[in-house]
This record gives sequence, structure tokens and C-alpha cells, in this order.
Amino acid sequence: MTKKTADEALKDPKNWREATRLVHGGTLRSQFGETSEALFLTQGFVYDTAEAAEARFNGQDPGFVYSRYSNPTIAMFEERMCLLEGAEAARATASGMAAVTAALMGQLKAGDHLVSARALFGSCLYVIEELLPRFGIAATLVDGADLAQWEAAVRPETKVFFLETPTNPSLEIYDLKAIADIAHRHGARLVVDNVFASPVLQKPLQFGADCVVYSTTKHIDGQGRCLGGIILSSREFIDTYIHTYLRQTGPALSPFNAWVMLKSLETLPLRVNHQAASAARIADFLATHPNVKRLVYPGRADHPQAALARRQMKSGGTLVTFEVPGGKAGAFAVANALSIIKISNNLGDAKSIITHPATTTHQRLTPEGRAKMGISDGMLRLSVGLEDVEDLIADLSHALSALAQPGLAAE
Repeated sequence: MTKKTADEALKDPKNWREATRLVHGGTLRSQFGETSEALFLTQGFVYDTAEAAEARFNGQDPGFVYSRYSNPTIAMFEERMCLLEGAEAARATASGMAAVTAALMGQLKAGDHLVSARALFGSCLYVIEELLPRFGIAATLVDGADLAQWEAAVRPETKVFFLETPTNPSLEIYDLKAIADIAHRHGARLVVDNVFASPVLQKPLQFGADCVVYSTTKHIDGQGRCLGGIILSSREFIDTYIHTYLRQTGPALSPFNAWVMLKSLETLPLRVNHQAASAARIADFLATHPNVKRLVYPGRADHPQAALARRQMKSGGTLVTFEVPGGKAGAFAVANALSIIKISNNLGDAKSIITHPATTTHQRLTPEGRAKMGISDGMLRLSVGLEDVEDLIADLSHALSALAQPGLAAE
């Protein structure tokens, strides 16, 4: 390899390893040569001539037009996420739910049919069960782990499969490759919400998914500051189904939020890998605690889909789900007794966070609906942060001792 060829190879972000991409990928520098990515907090852009504006609007000039459509800071974030995910193109959105809704609505029209796993975040279920039917789009919910149900649910008008894995909050693992194969065999496309795994631990496009969505509010920001979302896929998919939908409906990501997330991406692997290692330690502690009825963690050998989790994910992830005796009263007693771990409904944060899904993220579901998803009144979802793991274990040990109070340890 000549020196010139080697120099060119080193300058191509596609030849960099992941950590390098997350520090340098997609960077656009202004005439000032700034070290940190610039924050372009602007609504519009100025053109030298009317002819230049015309060329920009009709696509002959690839520059920026309006920050609802695109923006230099947002473009840097999208490009860096593409390099991380292994996608050709991406579009950022104002929130994770804006990304999910656009990824589905951009593809579907009246008369189409969607097949989705039943185990989803509550707002995703709302979109599928209540919003899409208003526009004449039918949906069938299936047990995501049962491949026969995916196959049986397909109709001639089926256009999209949708799932999340690991699931919220039960941490089920679904076979991405097998489900993608079923979708493609019937001419459908697979959209995956990968927020629980994060792009550090799982890359659905490698297993045949057509589109990946994230709430970048979670691990990608990772410090509880900004809302955001992103849709990643092939350039053809983004151009055909997503670009115009977002341009005309306007769920645009703030340039400031994009800038914050650009800086967060620099430390994403460090944070997620540390959190996952701590989560594994905590899962082992909870698995043997006498006041824990059930423990679910994809990184443990006792997880129902442990072998599949090992094939698809680099580790067990940053979330741990466990069930305590005493139903809602028992779960509340544990949550209220915590000191370091905070009660909130976010995840992927530097701070450890605990949630009672039955009364928060999935409260709008009926008891029967929650039961189908494996969500009991005694279930708690723990998002493990960056604190010292020994302090977190001590906090949990103290909180679980609250169940020793009369009436809480018994069902």
C-alpha cells in the first residue's frame, strides 16, 4: 500500500473502528476551524442569488434550506449515527415516539396491514392499536417469540413488521433474522425499535432488519437532558418513505439537542459497556435474594432466550427486571426505600432509575393486557447507571429488606 493510499484509507470514516467513529464521524467544520462540533442554532439559510435559492429548493444544490428539513448540526448527528449503526442514511426527529410514528406512517396507507409483537412500550401500542386504525391501517398483535404466529398473521396486504427486542419491560428476546426472513418472504419490511439494547450492543440491520429506530433520549443522550429520536435505514428507504413525510409534517429535532447528543456519542461505548457490566452484577445479586420472586436479565444463562441473546447482543444490556412479593404494595415499598436509585420513567441514564411499569409506562393497558405481556403488579424495571455497583447493590439490599414488614412478603 502506497503512502497516499494509506492516507486516504485513514481519512475514510468507514475504515475507522467504532470508538473512533463516535468521536470524529460526520464532523463538519466552519471557516473558523473549531475543535468541537459547531451548534448552528438557525431557522434558515442565506443564498447569494435567487438562482442559488432555486437550485437549493429543487435539489440541484445539496446545501441546507430550512432547519425543519435539515441543519448542519443535525446532519452531523445523523451521519455519526449512520457510521455507528452501519446504515446508509438517517433522519433525526424530535423524540423517540416521533421516530416510531414516522417509520410506520411513512410506509403505510389505508388498506395496508401491519404485524407487530404484542410486547411494546405503551405509546407504541397506542400508535398501533388506536392511531393507525383511524387511517384505515389494520394491525395484528402476536407473541413475538413465536415464529409461527408471525407467519400465520401475514395477509396479502401486509407491508410492515414491527418489534422491539429486548422488550419493555419484560426483556424478552426475539429472533431478528428469523422474523426478517418471514417478512421478506412475504414482501414486507421489518422495523426494529432497538432502544433497550442500544447500537453499542445490538445492530438489527446486520440481522436483516430494514429500518431501526431509537429514542435518542435514552442511552444516546444518556444523561437525562434532551429529547430526540432517529430513523436509520438504506438511502432508498429513507428517500422513499421517510424524507418527505418528515419534511411535510415537521417533527424536527432541535439543533441544540442534536449538538448535545453529538457530544454524548463520544462516550457512548464507555457508558453502555460499564452500565451493562454493573447490570450483570446486580442481576446475579437479585437472582439469589430471598425477597425476589423472579429475575429477568438477558445476560444470564437462566434467561428463557439466553442462547439467542448471546447471538444477537454483545452483552446482557443495561436493564434488569425483577418481581417482588406483595404485588403493588411490595413493589412500592421497595422503590420508596431506595436512596441512590431514583424513581423515574427514563432509562439508559447515567443515574440508576427504577420504574413500576404497571402504574407508569404501561398503566393505560388493562390488567389482562399487562398479563399477556408478563407485567405483574410486583414487577420493577431497573435501568442501571454509572454509580459504583457496590453502592447500588447495597441500596437494593436495604430496600428489599422493606419487604420484611408484616403483610408485604406474602402474596
